Amino acid sequence: MKPLPISGLYAITPQYADVDVLLDQVRQALQGGARVVQYRDKSADVALRFEQASELLGLCRDFAVPLIINDDLRLADLIDADGVHLGRDDVNLREARLILGRDKLIGVSCYNDLSLARAAQDGGADYVAFGSFFASPTKPQAVAAPLELLRHAKRELRVPLVAIGGITLANAHLLVEAGADALAVISAVFDSGNIRAAATEFAQLFSKPTLH
Repeated sequence: MKPLPISGLYAITPQYADVDVLLDQVRQALQGGARVVQYRDKSADVALRFEQASELLGLCRDFAVPLIINDDLRLADLIDADGVHLGRDDVNLREARLILGRDKLIGVSCYNDLSLARAAQDGGADYVAFGSFFASPTKPQAVAAPLELLRHAKRELRVPLVAIGGITLANAHLLVEAGADALAVISAVFDSGNIRAAATEFAQLFSKPTLH
């Protein structure tokens, strides 16, 4: 059965070679209320990526939270992850669906392009991601997306909307008010000094009434 729709704090993992450190940090984010975890590791160490993703999957299952694999369809299929997130240069949505099956989550990066999001929704994506909404330390060259894009997308699309890029506790409310169903965050959670507390603050944004 497919996991519940994407919503709330969507925690994207920092890159660590130490499996125990990574697991401890993600556990704190889950304890704080993260509702989705995306494993993102751009290293070429296939064995490490397999080990980390497998361990994270077990941890996420303990919290009944889906684990999404960034970019790597083969790894997602190999460990039976809950889904995959696809970017512009990754395999196409149709291929991912054929390989993973209809019970897995597939998300698509749409940057600042609503037409990409329409096509992703029509192609069977479970959610779409827009951004970068703010300057991002992880992707400093990322294309900029305006808040108005979220408002338009909220009116047009049926799938959940994920906002990404430079999100902090100071600006996150703007995205939720504009229509974001989930906030994809790395630094503002994992570099916060208190991961569990930061995750809790992000999670609480979704229990407040929004203005859109």
